[in-house]
Amino acid sequence: MPLLTRRNLLKASAVAGAYGAGIGIAGKFGFAEATPEPQVLAALKTEAMLSEAGPTREVMSWGHDGMPPILRMTKGRPYAARLKNELDEPTTIHWHGLRIDNRMDGVPFMTQPYVYTGDSFDYAFTPPDAGTFWYHPHCNTLTQMGHGMTGVIVVEDPSDPEFDAEVVLNLRDWRLGGDGQFIAPFRPRDAAKSGTYGTVRTANWHQEPQYDAPAGGLVRLRIAVTDVTRIFSLKMEGADATVIAIDGNPVPKRFSLDLLQIGPGQRLDLAVRMPDSEGAVATLEDIRGTAPKTIASLRASGQSLKRDIGDLGPLVENPVPKADLSAAEQIPLVLSATAENAAVESICGTLGYSFWAINKVPWPGDTPDPTAPLAELKLGKSYIFNLENTTPHAHPIHLHGMSFTVISSSAREVMPLVSDTYLIQPDEKVQLAFVADNRGDWLLHCHIIEHQKTGMTSYVRVS
Repeated sequence: MPLLTRRNLLKASAVAGAYGAGIGIAGKFGFAEATPEPQVLAALKTEAMLSEAGPTREVMSWGHDGMPPILRMTKGRPYAARLKNELDEPTTIHWHGLRIDNRMDGVPFMTQPYVYTGDSFDYAFTPPDAGTFWYHPHCNTLTQMGHGMTGVIVVEDPSDPEFDAEVVLNLRDWRLGGDGQFIAPFRPRDAAKSGTYGTVRTANWHQEPQYDAPAGGLVRLRIAVTDVTRIFSLKMEGADATVIAIDGNPVPKRFSLDLLQIGPGQRLDLAVRMPDSEGAVATLEDIRGTAPKTIASLRASGQSLKRDIGDLGPLVENPVPKADLSAAEQIPLVLSATAENAAVESICGTLGYSFWAINKVPWPGDTPDPTAPLAELKLGKSYIFNLENTTPHAHPIHLHGMSFTVISSSAREVMPLVSDTYLIQPDEKVQLAFVADNRGDWLLHCHIIEHQKTGMTSYVRVS
């Protein structure tokens, strides 16, 4: 039976009170003074054609139109959404990668109450950064995300360079049996390793979709890995592709997509120069594994526009504060396996196991009880995460509410990329520098959801 403690109830009341008292407050990450009419996102169950076996039942989404909508926002302009929960279980929305007010972060009992069946919750914020982001629940995450609740966010900047087309790809797996219906979301033996992979791979809920794009044109290809497990090794065949942004932030120096590995939670923006010949096809492939796998393709259409990648102007940097490395405080962050023990029962779902830990502490629950913050941070101060992976598996580590800059790695040369999710390799040590510029309790966790839900989670407190 779900554990509902007095402490949890008190925390829910406190969060709800703080939210109600805060409406209308403006600030760096605060609410907009003039909140627009909210976009309604109805969490519900539906059906979808995900395989040739026929409609898949018990799919979860926001709205009746299949895949969750691409949410379009503008940097520096207010946005509002109203979550209406029509599921038969609690849910929330987390705005992955957006540096917004803590009360809007969507983590139950840490930043807001659960949104129960039949209830609603209003989110209102002004995105400070442009780029590609995404949204998902932070409640019963393996099931809700695994059943479809992952959508892409595009935050536009009016000063962005002009492309001839834009294609957005939502990359995710589904764990379906031969009849096209959902099977068990995970296997414990896999959760204790690299995670349990899906059986059907899709881009935008379709297998190997193809999109038309202007021949000889420049296409902005926005890619979000919203899967709960899969790590991709991406390359482009049939066209030149240039990496222009990673995890919502412009790269310090653009480079060709020869091969790039990105994991769950990460995003990639490419400038693709389409072939000149009508009908020619450019193919995005995942070459991780024994054989290349087509993800999606672009077909050249019409007469060549004869664009040149050199025509493309720079992306504007996002206003992420730069850490003072000379004064930064060092914080150890060691990822490890842990002795197996039963997970604490949670009202918002548990996998029943504890396999992973951060700094030797496994946190498999959905609330901070009884775990203390990994670190207490002072607002405005600079810090460095000394992140060390002592496991034989890669982990995409995601920090809520703030962005960091990659400054060094023991495994490879790194560029000073600004990000919110770092895919750390086995035995790698990396330094991530950031300014604690956003008040509140902020989750820090592996975005392979089985790892998150079996212990590889913690949080920091900024005050």
